Amino acid sequence: MGQTIKERAYVECENIIRENSKTFYKAFSILPTEKKKAVWAVYAFCRTVDDIVDEGENSNTEFKLNQFEQEFKGFLAGNTQVNHFIWIALSDVFKRYHMDSKPFFEMIEGQRMDLRKSSYDSEDEVLRYSYHVASTVGLMLLPILAPGKEKILHESAVKLGLAMQLTNILRDIGEDYERGRIYIPNSLMKQFGYDEGDLKTHTINSSFISIWEELAKKAEKYYEESLKSIDEYPMNSRTPVKASAYLYKAILQSVRKNGYNVFGKKNYVSTAEKLSIISQL
Repeated sequence: MGQTIKERAYVECENIIRENSKTFYKAFSILPTEKKKAVWAVYAFCRTVDDIVDEGENSNTEFKLNQFEQEFKGFLAGNTQVNHFIWIALSDVFKRYHMDSKPFFEMIEGQRMDLRKSSYDSEDEVLRYSYHVASTVGLMLLPILAPGKEKILHESAVKLGLAMQLTNILRDIGEDYERGRIYIPNSLMKQFGYDEGDLKTHTINSSFISIWEELAKKAEKYYEESLKSIDEYPMNSRTPVKASAYLYKAILQSVRKNGYNVFGKKNYVSTAEKLSIISQL
């Protein structure tokens, strides 16, 4: 027998996470089948919103983001005309789990921030942005990973998202700068005597390392705090959550090993390192 429309939709979602985030794919592949498929669908939603903004090169980007938000509202209202594979898969997820639509809207708002801001003055601003584009993902996943524990695990999910987004920022400084975006707060750059001219020339000096480590240590603290309540997760979700945290945290060490070179070189955790980390959980 051939695949049903719903099964095909989940396969499309799985393809998106497999192609775009090997870390998350590896971490959550060990979930039970239904939970795993639900995670794929949520990731596909998040990735689609992210791509609208990151790949947009004209004034239509905000229009497309608004259009996607309207599609999501239509999906929530039961609009049967919305038949993209993401909505087909998410429809099944929303039936199986007590999903909260709020973090989905907050994620869209976070991507909208990227259209309206290209730099941030303070760490608080960066953390607010990080909440919207990353902590929201954890909040979306809580009803799937830990049904009934959403309130207890809310803070830890937020902190894990902050840790991961700070890690993204620290890994992608060069790539983001090429896109015209600076996520290192201006206050921190001023504090350590580093400026946009230094970013442009890919300068890695003691000031840059001090800034990088300041944010890295904050990220590492969030990782540590986010896992304090890991025992509140059901047994079958604990290892995937821990794996995603430890695999992502390892990116920071990769950057350190590469002499803090985040310009023109993608820092990543090797497959062997990932397997080693997972085997120790």
